[in-house]
Amino acid sequence: MGGTTDSEAILRGVLDQWKAAVDAHEPRLVASHFTEDAIFQGLRPYSVGRQGVVDYYESQPPGMTAAYRILETRQPADNLVLGYLSVDFSFTDRPTLGVKLGVLVKRTEDGWYINHYQVSRLD
Repeated sequence: MGGTTDSEAILRGVLDQWKAAVDAHEPRLVASHFTEDAIFQGLRPYSVGRQGVVDYYESQPPGMTAAYRILETRQPADNLVLGYLSVDFSFTDRPTLGVKLGVLVKRTEDGWYINHYQVSRLD
């Protein structure tokens, strides 16, 4: 297993693509960065699979953007990277929403994809 730098590079590779799709308001593109069976928990009840990700991001307002900072990483197995992040979602018509995000990315034969995504709002 690699070190923290490797784990961060893997996370950034996936999350930079996720961020670009979120910023472009492209829900199907956002979902393409998740595994087919991904567990997704935004700020509403969870879903399983890419369609739930599409539905969630289709409901987000145009102009919403994401800025993330990796706080911690772990690599529990060669094909898994766990990340804990701080994410600021910015909007055109309301204050920025700061959340914590836990992600598990999984290596498949096609590359790295988000397999678990859970947002927490910590006040």
